[in-house]
Amino acid sequence: MRRADGSVPGSVRRRLTRYLTYAQDLRSRGAEWVSSRDIAEGLGLTSSTVRQDMSFVDFSGVSKKGYETIGLEKVLTSMLGADTVWNCVVVGAGNLGAAIARHEEFARRGFSIQGIFDNDPRKTGRRVGALTVRPISEMPPFVGRHRTDIGILAVPAPAAQQVADLLIASGIKGLLNMALAHIVAPRRVAVMDSRIIVSLMELTHLIKYPPERGAGGA
Repeated sequence: MRRADGSVPGSVRRRLTRYLTYAQDLRSRGAEWVSSRDIAEGLGLTSSTVRQDMSFVDFSGVSKKGYETIGLEKVLTSMLGADTVWNCVVVGAGNLGAAIARHEEFARRGFSIQGIFDNDPRKTGRRVGALTVRPISEMPPFVGRHRTDIGILAVPAPAAQQVADLLIASGIKGLLNMALAHIVAPRRVAVMDSRIIVSLMELTHLIKYPPERGAGGA
């Protein structure tokens, strides 16, 4: 069950996001019901893991049918905050930041990227998709004016903490840190690390030392 503050363990939360996208895909294909076993097989997990995770969700299945797909999607969408439009800014207009700003899937998933910023005068003024790169000096008033919720850090590691501090002082609520640096933030600001290089290194480790057959995929 959920903690007193309504949160769930990080490992469970990460799997719940996968359950949501799986339910959305099933619903788009007209599937009305999905069982724990279906979810487990579709995502490479065990049925027991799915059932344990679903104990954190305020939604019950039906015997011999499983979970109603539309209802499951709705509950997970609300639980994960995916039923809200989140205003975002990207800091760093290099290849990674520009790719994020152009990515149409963010908007489809409820993340409205409203601005992109960089401290390089050679990049400011350039167009990135529908946005124009702005100087970082304009970021604090922009964040306040647009009630920005999330800052996406796509900057070099040495600049990450300074940029994070500026975003926090501007009133940001959460940071997606894509820099190879540890970010220190007050407890009121949520920080999530998303590092492609680290994930690739974890992947190469798994390739070099594959898990034993029969090991759980949770």
